[in-house]
Amino acid sequence: MSTAVVMDEIAEMSPRGMARITGALFLLTVVTGIIAQAFISQRIVVPGNAATTASNILAQEPLFLLGFTIYLVEMAAQIAMTVLFYCLLKPVSRSIALLAAVFSLVGCTIKTLSRLFYFAPLLVLESDAQYLTVFDADQLQALALLFLKVNDHAAGMALAFFGFEGLLTGYLVIRSTFLPRFLGVLSLVGGLGWLTFLSPSLGMRMFPIVAVVGILGAIATILWLLIVGVNEQRWKEQAYLAAASIWR
Repeated sequence: MSTAVVMDEIAEMSPRGMARITGALFLLTVVTGIIAQAFISQRIVVPGNAATTASNILAQEPLFLLGFTIYLVEMAAQIAMTVLFYCLLKPVSRSIALLAAVFSLVGCTIKTLSRLFYFAPLLVLESDAQYLTVFDADQLQALALLFLKVNDHAAGMALAFFGFEGLLTGYLVIRSTFLPRFLGVLSLVGGLGWLTFLSPSLGMRMFPIVAVVGILGAIATILWLLIVGVNEQRWKEQAYLAAASIWR
């Protein structure tokens, strides 16, 4: 199915139905991210201890691989959510909604590629390739832990792009007539928090606080989209005005 056909089918959905699907995808993104990071990755990876981390990976390989799969599901859900958010918010400003979507998709691309470094330790620790014999066991374990650190820092870099997306989305929600302004304010605050990752060291130090604020904002948005959706009449009115205006 071509992209044009998919976009046409999305355009034919009711605004409220689109909002609820967006909320469901947002919920899936948050839940899978928390499961993969908090309940799998942090259970296996011991910061600063390469030997224990390597032992945990090999002893719990199915769980480690499940974490990789869940990370990919997270990104697939976020990519779909990004497209639907664009469709929901483009009546406010198509150009700004498109820019927000681009920032989000760039972040998704970086974060997806970062998961190659999550998977890489298995290639190092389990491989019997001749070219790895130049490393001893301690060096291979250290290399595996290094890959996992690269995974974390690359994912942090993606969060900075999500920060820009959050600012633009917050602006669009505040300007909209079909969503409550407090959701826009929450998006702005969350976006500012993720922008701390423009400085990786600052972002890592602030992450516990920023993550809590971001999750609270996400929960509020998810609940509103799932339970209330959008004001369809106002959405259609704003879409009509946008279509009639030369300023897109």
